[in-house]
Amino acid sequence: MRRMIPYGVGIGWRPEIAGFVAALPGLRFAEVVAESVHAHGDLPAGLTGLRERGVAVVPHGVKLSLGGAEPVDPARVTHLAAVARRLEAPLVSEHIAYVRAGGVEAGHLLPIPRSREAVDAVVANVRRTREELDVPIALEPIAALFDWPDDELDEAAFLTEILDRSEALLLLDVANVYANARNRGTDPAALFDRLPLERVAYCHVAGGSAHDGVYHDTHTDAVPQEVLNLVAELCARHRPPALMLERDGSYPPAAELTAELDAIAAASGYPAITRAGA
Repeated sequence: MRRMIPYGVGIGWRPEIAGFVAALPGLRFAEVVAESVHAHGDLPAGLTGLRERGVAVVPHGVKLSLGGAEPVDPARVTHLAAVARRLEAPLVSEHIAYVRAGGVEAGHLLPIPRSREAVDAVVANVRRTREELDVPIALEPIAALFDWPDDELDEAAFLTEILDRSEALLLLDVANVYANARNRGTDPAALFDRLPLERVAYCHVAGGSAHDGVYHDTHTDAVPQEVLNLVAELCARHRPPALMLERDGSYPPAAELTAELDAIAAASGYPAITRAGA
């Protein structure tokens, strides 16, 4: 039986920062975009090095379209399962979202209505995916810039029903929680009180920026203090989960990235990632 993600701080592995990631002495786990890894052939050297160090590596899918009305593409499911086996991953993760419909690719994660019909579609697609996986799957709610007018459930009820019926784990993106609450004018910490936090497999932590009164989850900005405060709120409610810095461009100097990782560790009570053997 494979181990789950170790408690502690991790980072999203990207080729542009592979050298930086390889040099982190206290790294507990990393995440890689599943579609960027070949199911056969050589792994990128940076991922091979992490595996040799015993760092857990989680494939994170972005193309399954679990929230689509159409069944998931079997070839994409097969690829995700194969990458998980290659990496000896403890689990995989994907989004509660859709990215295609009627053969048209959106090229972006799109929100689905919080309706019972949408719950049925997600649960069916998760079950189809789980049939081929050897490991658990964690589902990530996305940051949405709008809500559908035919929503029947609030966020907490919608997510809880999906998790209960699909028997999936939760990938809780704290930055997404902050973005959605800020844009909707709600209390982000209140969501934690209604989610099944015992099902959290790990968490994303990322930065964003506001434009024209709307907060965007960019992954190219530094993690704001408000998100770090929300990490602390989450950890005060439940045993601190594994926490991962998600960065997807505009990479700062190594010292700034290290400071972000250590700030996440401090907010959760974990040792600094820069400490060898942490």
